[in-house]
Amino acid sequence: MGNRQRRALIGQLLAQDDFPGALETIRRMPGRQAVNPLFSFFYSGDEQIRWRAVTAMGIVVGHMADSTMESARVVMRRLMWNLNDESGGIGWGSPEAIGEITAGHPALADEFASILISYINPGGNFLEHELLQRGSLWGVGRLAHARPRLAKPAAACLPAFFNSPDPYLRGTAIWAAGPILNARIRLLVKASLSDSAPLGLYRQMQITKTTVGELASEALAEPDLAHGR
Repeated sequence: MGNRQRRALIGQLLAQDDFPGALETIRRMPGRQAVNPLFSFFYSGDEQIRWRAVTAMGIVVGHMADSTMESARVVMRRLMWNLNDESGGIGWGSPEAIGEITAGHPALADEFASILISYINPGGNFLEHELLQRGSLWGVGRLAHARPRLAKPAAACLPAFFNSPDPYLRGTAIWAAGPILNARIRLLVKASLSDSAPLGLYRQMQITKTTVGELASEALAEPDLAHGR
């Protein structure tokens, strides 16, 4: 199968109603052959396709790591390069993919969680582009909900986004903070309970409509997981 045919097949799989079944089909493909088409769908004009490509990248790279760790590291370095100014690109989907991969694979999380968090840290590799900030916050949130112990250092960076003019940044930062709340963040999150600004958040493989206030309420109800994992 040629590259164009493989890309078309993966596009069809990402669009099908049975997405869990599609993920299993993609997982069985040779990882190196699936990665490039998935990268291309990070730029899709269809929001659902973009997010599904992120989910599929997490499955593919995790599977690669289980058999050949270095191959998975190559993909991780490519994702990081895409976010480097010297790459000449924008890096759409890259922080989300890093979050998805580190959420799904413990060894890759141990290696790359701190790099992911650095993208929201003004003293680190902070991403200035607002849309990339959305992606980096989602990636940190995905990691935090899967591996709160590793995401705990992000607690110092998340409150800076709670008052952003962009409700997606506010809401996603609050969602990300839920599993790693401390006393200071808890007070700041409580202040957002009345924020009725709407946003769509990708969770459990679907985009759900919510508000900043609803996410604040959910965050305050989260158990303290950061010490348990």
